[in-house]
Amino acid sequence: MTTTHFDTITYETDGPVAVVTLNRPGQANAQSMQMIDELDAAFDLAAADAEVRVVVLAAEGKHFSSGHDLKELVGPEASAELQAERATAEGKFRHERRMYFDRCVRIYEFPKPTIAAVQGKCIAGGLMLAAMCDLIVAADDAVFQNPVARMSGMGVELLVEPWELGIRKAKEFLLTGDSIDAQEAWRLGMVNRVVPRAALLDEAKAMAAKVALVPPVTAERIKDSINQTFELMGKRNSWNYHFMAHHFTHNTATALGKLAEREQMGSMREVFEARDKGDT
Repeated sequence: MTTTHFDTITYETDGPVAVVTLNRPGQANAQSMQMIDELDAAFDLAAADAEVRVVVLAAEGKHFSSGHDLKELVGPEASAELQAERATAEGKFRHERRMYFDRCVRIYEFPKPTIAAVQGKCIAGGLMLAAMCDLIVAADDAVFQNPVARMSGMGVELLVEPWELGIRKAKEFLLTGDSIDAQEAWRLGMVNRVVPRAALLDEAKAMAAKVALVPPVTAERIKDSINQTFELMGKRNSWNYHFMAHHFTHNTATALGKLAEREQMGSMREVFEARDKGDT
């Protein structure tokens, strides 16, 4: 077993299974730009290691991921460098395409099978990240939610919900902002298995070990062929359409006004309280 420590994640290999672990538990594993860069670097390691056949994406602490780290983007702690990069519509588009859209699609198209092990809150960008994996094992305390429509956001950068939940449930999920628990996610087909919280990582590793018995070339072709079924149904085209619509919505007067309001707030607690009040 070998372990590589980054600042915001860890990367561990044990035979044919690599485990990439989000490691910002104090921030509910909110995805900072550094974390996204380090995730990409970890997948580079897994891609280059011929011994690795399956990648498990896990998270340290109570929650899988609360989404993107908004502190870097809005409010008094926002990064001046990021604010400058995102100051124009074109800059925001390029940044979100590179950091959110392209990095997530890279995981979706990763040639080796991937398994997300999800516990606690899996919200917005956290759900988008988990949905990039081929399989999802959920702890019995997992809760999935994407409430950003109340903040004038159009979901997040990749619209995964219709593919994960079905059309009508996706509309309900996004428009109400309601959460669904692990059992409901399993019933709807979004997760493969629900297991006790204490057994989550062991169960995900056991599934990975079973998947690793398949010859790599066979596993890659099965994954690619099933993803091709999605392509024939228009999945990537739907993602591209949504990303364009997402950025159009970013730059409406409503969204820009809401952003200006958020930038004047003193804490993320205020931001989330305003989100939960909705457009009132």
